[in-house]
Amino acid sequence: MSIGAILTKEIKTDVRNPYTLAGSLLFLLSSLFVCYITIKRISAPATWTSLFWIILLFTSFNAVAKSFVNETRERMLYLYTIVSPMDFIVSKMLYNAMVMVTLSIVAVTIFSTLFEITIEDPIAFWFGVILGAAGFAIVLSLLSTIASKAGNNLTLVAILGLPILLPMILVTTAITKNAIDGIDWAVQWKYAFVLVGLNVVCFALSVILFPYLWRE
Repeated sequence: MSIGAILTKEIKTDVRNPYTLAGSLLFLLSSLFVCYITIKRISAPATWTSLFWIILLFTSFNAVAKSFVNETRERMLYLYTIVSPMDFIVSKMLYNAMVMVTLSIVAVTIFSTLFEITIEDPIAFWFGVILGAAGFAIVLSLLSTIASKAGNNLTLVAILGLPILLPMILVTTAITKNAIDGIDWAVQWKYAFVLVGLNVVCFALSVILFPYLWRE
Protein backbone atom coordinates (compact mmCIF):
# COMPACT_ATOMS: atom_id res chain seq x y z
CA MET A 1 0.00 0.00 0.00
CA SER A 2 1.70 3.17 -1.21
CA ILE A 3 1.65 6.71 0.17
CA GLY A 4 -0.75 7.71 -2.61
CA ALA A 5 -3.16 4.94 -1.65
CA ILE A 6 -3.14 5.98 2.00
CA LEU A 7 -3.72 9.61 1.03
CA THR A 8 -6.69 8.50 -1.08
CA LYS A 9 -8.04 6.55 1.91
CA GLU A 10 -7.72 9.60 4.15
CA ILE A 11 -9.55 11.81 1.66
CA LYS A 12 -12.36 9.29 1.17
CA THR A 13 -12.70 8.84 4.93
CA ASP A 14 -13.11 12.57 5.49
CA VAL A 15 -15.52 12.87 2.56
CA ARG A 16 -17.73 10.15 4.05
CA ASN A 17 -17.39 11.56 7.57
CA PRO A 18 -16.68 15.30 7.20
CA TYR A 19 -17.51 16.26 10.78
CA THR A 20 -13.90 16.67 11.92
CA LEU A 21 -12.94 18.98 9.04
CA ALA A 22 -16.26 20.82 9.22
CA GLY A 23 -15.76 21.31 12.96
CA SER A 24 -12.26 22.68 12.40
CA LEU A 25 -13.51 25.08 9.73
CA LEU A 26 -16.37 26.19 11.99
CA PHE A 27 -13.89 26.76 14.83
CA LEU A 28 -11.71 28.87 12.52
CA LEU A 29 -14.61 30.96 11.19
CA SER A 30 -16.06 31.44 14.68
CA SER A 31 -12.71 32.61 16.03
CA LEU A 32 -12.28 35.08 13.18
CA PHE A 33 -15.82 36.40 13.64
CA VAL A 34 -15.39 36.84 17.39
CA CYS A 35 -12.15 38.75 16.80
CA TYR A 36 -13.92 41.01 14.32
CA ILE A 37 -16.91 41.89 16.51
CA THR A 38 -14.69 42.55 19.55
CA ILE A 39 -11.74 44.35 17.97
CA LYS A 40 -13.23 45.89 14.77
CA ARG A 41 -9.93 47.30 13.52
CA ILE A 42 -6.24 46.31 13.69
CA SER A 43 -3.66 48.83 12.58
CA ALA A 44 -0.42 47.41 14.00
CA PRO A 45 1.20 44.59 11.97
CA ALA A 46 2.47 42.95 15.17
CA THR A 47 -1.07 42.69 16.56
CA TRP A 48 -2.44 41.41 13.24
CA THR A 49 0.27 38.76 12.98
CA SER A 50 0.05 37.62 16.58
CA LEU A 51 -3.73 37.26 16.51
CA PHE A 52 -3.62 35.43 13.18
CA TRP A 53 -1.12 32.83 14.40
CA ILE A 54 -2.91 32.32 17.71
CA ILE A 55 -6.10 31.47 15.80
CA LEU A 56 -4.25 29.22 13.35
CA LEU A 57 -2.40 27.45 16.17
CA PHE A 58 -5.57 26.44 18.00
CA THR A 59 -7.23 25.55 14.70
CA SER A 60 -4.35 23.16 14.01
CA PHE A 61 -4.86 21.49 17.39
CA ASN A 62 -8.53 21.09 16.55
CA ALA A 63 -7.90 19.73 13.04
CA VAL A 64 -4.74 17.64 13.29
CA ALA A 65 -4.81 16.34 16.85
CA LYS A 66 -7.84 14.21 16.06
CA SER A 67 -6.31 12.57 13.00
CA PHE A 68 -5.78 9.27 14.84
CA VAL A 69 -9.04 9.27 16.79
CA ASN A 70 -10.90 7.47 13.99
CA GLU A 71 -8.16 4.83 13.71
CA THR A 72 -9.48 1.95 15.80
CA ARG A 73 -7.18 -0.71 17.21
CA GLU A 74 -8.54 -3.25 14.72
CA ARG A 75 -7.88 -0.94 11.79
CA MET A 76 -4.38 -0.14 13.03
CA LEU A 77 -3.62 -3.87 13.32
CA TYR A 78 -4.82 -4.38 9.76
CA LEU A 79 -2.77 -1.46 8.45
CA TYR A 80 0.24 -2.79 10.36
CA THR A 81 0.18 -5.90 8.14
CA ILE A 82 -0.03 -4.09 4.79
CA VAL A 83 1.69 -0.69 5.27
CA SER A 84 5.22 0.22 6.22
CA PRO A 85 5.44 2.63 9.18
CA MET A 86 7.31 5.21 7.10
CA ASP A 87 4.65 5.26 4.37
CA PHE A 88 1.91 5.53 6.98
CA ILE A 89 3.31 8.45 8.96
CA VAL A 90 4.49 10.29 5.82
CA SER A 91 1.02 10.02 4.29
CA LYS A 92 -0.55 11.22 7.54
CA MET A 93 1.78 14.20 7.71
CA LEU A 94 1.22 15.07 4.04
CA TYR A 95 -2.55 14.87 4.39
CA ASN A 96 -2.60 16.93 7.58
CA ALA A 97 -0.27 19.45 5.94
CA MET A 98 -2.69 19.74 3.01
CA VAL A 99 -5.57 20.32 5.43
CA MET A 100 -3.66 22.95 7.41
CA VAL A 101 -2.43 24.80 4.32
CA THR A 102 -6.01 24.93 3.03
CA LEU A 103 -7.28 26.23 6.37
CA SER A 104 -4.47 28.79 6.51
CA ILE A 105 -5.39 30.09 3.05
CA VAL A 106 -9.01 30.45 4.19
CA ALA A 107 -7.82 32.18 7.37
CA VAL A 108 -5.61 34.67 5.50
CA THR A 109 -8.37 35.44 2.99
CA ILE A 110 -11.02 36.13 5.63
CA PHE A 111 -8.69 37.76 8.18
CA SER A 112 -7.24 40.17 5.63
CA THR A 113 -10.78 41.03 4.49
CA LEU A 114 -12.07 41.70 8.01
CA PHE A 115 -8.92 43.50 9.13
CA GLU A 116 -7.46 45.23 6.09
CA ILE A 117 -3.70 45.37 6.05
CA THR A 118 -1.13 45.91 3.31
CA ILE A 119 1.35 43.08 2.78
CA GLU A 120 4.50 44.62 1.30
CA ASP A 121 6.19 41.28 0.50
CA PRO A 122 3.53 38.67 -0.45
CA ILE A 123 6.14 36.03 -1.36
CA ALA A 124 7.75 36.07 2.08
CA PHE A 125 4.34 36.25 3.72
CA TRP A 126 2.97 33.17 1.96
CA PHE A 127 6.28 31.39 2.46
CA GLY A 128 5.91 31.84 6.20
CA VAL A 129 2.21 30.95 6.26
CA ILE A 130 2.49 27.76 4.19
CA LEU A 131 5.64 26.42 5.88
CA GLY A 132 4.30 27.40 9.30
CA ALA A 133 0.99 25.60 8.72
CA ALA A 134 2.79 22.55 7.34
CA GLY A 135 5.15 22.56 10.33
CA PHE A 136 2.21 22.59 12.74
CA ALA A 137 0.74 19.59 10.89
CA ILE A 138 4.01 17.63 10.96
CA VAL A 139 4.57 18.08 14.69
CA LEU A 140 0.96 17.45 15.70
CA SER A 141 0.73 14.35 13.50
CA LEU A 142 3.41 12.62 15.58
CA LEU A 143 1.98 13.91 18.85
CA SER A 144 -1.50 12.67 17.95
CA THR A 145 0.06 9.23 17.43
CA ILE A 146 1.46 9.36 20.96
CA ALA A 147 -1.93 10.49 22.26
CA SER A 148 -3.66 7.59 20.49
CA LYS A 149 -1.39 5.17 22.39
CA ALA A 150 -2.48 6.86 25.62
CA GLY A 151 -6.17 6.26 25.03
CA ASN A 152 -6.75 9.19 22.65
CA ASN A 153 -5.93 11.66 25.41
CA LEU A 154 -5.95 14.88 23.38
CA THR A 155 -4.87 16.87 26.44
CA LEU A 156 -1.50 15.19 26.01
CA VAL A 157 -1.19 16.73 22.54
CA ALA A 158 -1.64 20.22 23.96
CA ILE A 159 0.78 19.62 26.81
CA LEU A 160 3.51 18.30 24.51
CA GLY A 161 2.67 20.43 21.50
CA LEU A 162 2.91 23.97 22.84
CA PRO A 163 6.54 23.76 24.04
CA ILE A 164 7.64 21.98 20.85
CA LEU A 165 5.82 24.40 18.57
CA LEU A 166 7.06 27.52 20.38
CA PRO A 167 10.24 27.97 18.24
CA MET A 168 8.19 27.52 15.08
CA ILE A 169 5.64 30.08 16.26
CA LEU A 170 8.36 32.63 17.02
CA VAL A 171 9.94 32.21 13.57
CA THR A 172 6.68 32.26 11.60
CA THR A 173 5.42 35.38 13.38
CA ALA A 174 8.74 37.10 12.66
CA ILE A 175 8.64 36.21 8.96
CA THR A 176 5.03 37.25 8.42
CA LYS A 177 5.38 40.49 10.38
CA ASN A 178 8.54 41.40 8.45
CA ALA A 179 6.74 40.58 5.19
CA ILE A 180 3.90 42.95 6.11
CA ASP A 181 6.45 45.65 6.96
CA GLY A 182 8.38 44.99 3.74
CA ILE A 183 11.65 44.06 5.43
CA ASP A 184 14.36 43.13 2.93
CA TRP A 185 15.20 39.47 2.27
CA ALA A 186 18.69 40.12 3.61
CA VAL A 187 17.04 40.05 7.04
CA GLN A 188 14.41 37.44 6.19
CA TRP A 189 16.86 34.76 5.02
CA LYS A 190 17.88 33.73 8.53
CA TYR A 191 14.25 33.25 9.57
CA ALA A 192 13.47 31.37 6.36
CA PHE A 193 16.46 29.08 6.89
CA VAL A 194 15.45 28.33 10.49
CA LEU A 195 11.83 27.65 9.48
CA VAL A 196 12.87 25.23 6.72
CA GLY A 197 15.30 23.57 9.12
CA LEU A 198 12.61 23.13 11.79
CA ASN A 199 10.27 21.52 9.28
CA VAL A 200 12.96 19.16 8.00
CA VAL A 201 14.08 18.16 11.51
CA CYS A 202 10.51 17.57 12.72
CA PHE A 203 9.74 15.54 9.59
CA ALA A 204 12.88 13.42 9.99
CA LEU A 205 12.28 12.82 13.70
CA SER A 206 8.70 11.75 13.01
CA VAL A 207 9.85 9.23 10.40
CA ILE A 208 12.53 7.90 12.75
CA LEU A 209 10.42 7.70 15.93
CA PHE A 210 7.10 6.50 14.50
CA PRO A 211 8.19 2.87 13.82
CA TYR A 212 8.76 2.42 17.57
CA LEU A 213 5.21 3.62 18.28
CA TRP A 214 3.92 1.54 15.37
CA ARG A 215 5.05 -1.69 17.01
CA GLU A 216 3.14 -1.04 20.24
